[in-house]
Parts: sequence; C-alpha cells; structure tokens
Amino acid sequence: MHGFLFATGIENSYPTIRQPDGSARRVDEMQKTDHYARYREDFALARELDVDLLRYGPPYYQVHRGAGRYDWEFTDQAFDEIRRLQITPCVDLCHFGLPDWLGNFQNPEFPRHFADYARAFAIRFPWVRLYTPINEMYVTAHFSAKLGIWNECLTDDRAFITASKHIARANILATEAILEVQPAARFIQSESSEYFHPSHPDAVKLARHMNERRFLSLDLCYGYDLCATMYEYLLDNGMTREEFHFFLDHNIRPVCIMGNDYYATNEHVVHPDGSTQQYEMLGYYVITKQYYDRYRLPVMHTETNNRDYALNEKDARSWLERQWGNLVRLKEDGVPIIGFTWYSLIDQVDWDSLLVKDDGQVNRYGLFSLDRKIRPVGELYRDLIRTWRGRISSGMLSMY
Repeated sequence: MHGFLFATGIENSYPTIRQPDGSARRVDEMQKTDHYARYREDFALARELDVDLLRYGPPYYQVHRGAGRYDWEFTDQAFDEIRRLQITPCVDLCHFGLPDWLGNFQNPEFPRHFADYARAFAIRFPWVRLYTPINEMYVTAHFSAKLGIWNECLTDDRAFITASKHIARANILATEAILEVQPAARFIQSESSEYFHPSHPDAVKLARHMNERRFLSLDLCYGYDLCATMYEYLLDNGMTREEFHFFLDHNIRPVCIMGNDYYATNEHVVHPDGSTQQYEMLGYYVITKQYYDRYRLPVMHTETNNRDYALNEKDARSWLERQWGNLVRLKEDGVPIIGFTWYSLIDQVDWDSLLVKDDGQVNRYGLFSLDRKIRPVGELYRDLIRTWRGRISSGMLSMY
C-alpha cells in the first residue's frame, strides 16, 4: 500500500436494544441493508469507486459462538471475495455489540475472550494487515452505559467507567494478540471526535469535564497520563490503581494510527442542568487538531457523512466538499493525515433514531442507494479520488 488512502466502509453495527417488556432485540445493519445477500455486489461497488481501503468487519456476534468456538462460514465467503477483488480491508472486529453469551460491556471476561477471537481471526486470515479492533470505543461505552440506549442500557458514571476500562483493555489485548500472529499488522483506531461547548458560565465546569471524558478511551489505550480530576473520576467510579497502571504499562502507540470520525452531530452545547444538544460550530479541522496535539500520532479521517443534513443530494455534496477542504488545510498545516473516508458505501437504515426504532427508515448517507445505484455524492467522491490521487501524499509510506 502506497500514498494517501481514499476509503469507504460498510456499516456493520449490531448492538442489542432493550424492548418495552425488558427483552433484548439485536439490530444488525448488514441485515437491514441486505448486505448478507448482496455482499459480492457491494464489494464490486467499492472496486468500481477505486478506493484504496474498505472499512469492513464480520458480524462478531455471529462468528464467536462460545469460548474457543467460531462460525466462519459467511466471513470466509466475504473475505475470499475481498481478496479476489484485491481490495485492501481495514478489519473492524467489534462494532457496538457483543455475542449473546458474553452479555454486555460490563462483563470483565470480555477482554480475554475478545483477544482470543482477534488471534483466531489473524490466524485464519494472515494476509490482512490493517485492523480496528473495537470501533468508536467512547461511543460504545457512552451509548451503552451512560445514555442507556444500547446493550447494558445503564445510565451512571460507574457503569460508564466499567464499560470503558473493559473496552480499552480488550482493544489492547486484541492488538497484542494480532501482533503475535501478524507482526506487520497496523491499527487504525476509529474514534468519534467530540467537543462540548458551555452555553452559560454555570456550565463551564461540566463542559470541561466532558471535554476530558471524550478522550478517555484513547487516553487508556495510548497510555496517556491523565489530569488529576479525571484520575479521581476513575477512582471514584470503580477503577483501581492496578487497573490504571495496566494502561500506562501497555504501549501500543508505535503500531497505531489515530482514526478520527466527524459528523455534524459530534459537537454539543452543554447546559447547566447537564442536558446537551447537537450544535456544529468548530468543524473537523479544529477538533482533529485537538486530538492530534494530545497524542501526536499519524491521523486517518475514518468516518463522515451528511448525518443531520440528509435532506437532499446537494447537502451531501456540500458536506463532502467541506470535510475534504478541512483535511487539506490540516495537511498544509503539518498534521500527518494519511487518508480520508466517506462512510458508508451504501445507505443506512434507522440510524436517525440511533438504531433504537425499527421503522425501516432509509438514511441517505451512502455513496450508493439501497438499490445499489450511485448517488451524486458517490459520483463526486469518485471524481475527487481521480483528481487528487497522486497529488496528495500521506508521508507515511514506511508504515506499510
């Protein structure tokens, strides 16, 4: 792999949602978008766009059937086709949900079993080099254990810290397990880039806390030495000193690329009562620069689409142009960005309700429709790739 990476991805979320009667309902986006039946067609569309990279992952909850037990049937078929088409995948091993037998992210056994799964995948597919072990760790913990809408459906700080430490530990152990099998592997950590704006002087302290908390998953995975108030927050909510030192002592930074996801929904106004509302203000440039200044790692733009602006095709094209312009300016200002991603390849379903409602609502976020017809934003992205390929360098050839 050489040069700057133009990418897309196939949305593969599969959290569980609490039903009114207390039961859990699994939401599988690849099922909702008919990917299981049309995966060959979807991969051909990615090939047609001539992207350099496809973010893609097997359905973890289907594959990992129990301790040391795996069902690889669909995964084998999908990755055989990816390899046949000579598509470079960045493999997403966990996307917002766990197998039923592992329960949810409060389970302290999850990291150990997930590392076993990552090792088994790397053994089965030794040609794969790029991974995102756990997608959007902060969002996974926040939606599952603080907002209470996915998986464990809890809403307190202790549950959030428990989920965060288990997710970060699993991410590190999976990284180490893959490297044992494939020393040439590299890890593009897709993470939501957030920012919280205080609406009032009385909200400044709360917004400051939220702006530290947004970094927590990456802080733990990258061994960042936290500020005193965040360390107190961890200790007050169940993390032990020994657990914290695990993260300080496991350094995976040399094999990591920081992936930053940005949507209009990633910025929030914070009110004194703790409530928040979405409000785009700073944009990708400012927020990504904050993350880069904190970790000083090479960056990949790993997700964006016209979410919250999905009214017409003009909005999608305008959003793509704005995000690309932000990226080019960041590169001009010295931030080592190695790639750009429009996410996802095809439209999504029910993401307007964060997957909570099962309405079959089509979200026009894709480069292609669910009928697999290219959208105007797909044509614009294809043209952007053709125009800029070879004219924008990654500066990271040694990574590959």
